[in-house]
Amino acid sequence: MSSVTLTPLEKKAYDLIKKSGKKGILQNELWKKLGVDSREGSRIALKLVKRGLIEREPVVHNGKRTYRLYLKKEDLLYKIRLDGVLDVPCFTCPHYTRCSSGGYINPATCDKLTEWIIKNVYEEGRSEN
Repeated sequence: MSSVTLTPLEKKAYDLIKKSGKKGILQNELWKKLGVDSREGSRIALKLVKRGLIEREPVVHNGKRTYRLYLKKEDLLYKIRLDGVLDVPCFTCPHYTRCSSGGYINPATCDKLTEWIIKNVYEEGRSEN
């Protein structure tokens, strides 16, 4: 998602969809949580779909046609595989060339790397649940 610029409202919508996890969120619930009307809510959802960030599945809820919105599965994989790797502190570390397993400068004892792992792996796992 980092390569896509979103308005604050689109970002809030994306975050709500992401927090909904695997079950997704109904489009009408999304626009209510955003405090916008159904027309604006639909526009926001369609923009996120068009940008490839979410998926939209037609459903019937309480006898009315709506859509269930999900975080695009590929977006999560892309974030872990590429965006996450680009942010690894090792690539900008001044000790990169001297760092080695078992050496004086060691990834196993690196505070910056440990913080990055906690932030990107642990937090990402928590947001999926």
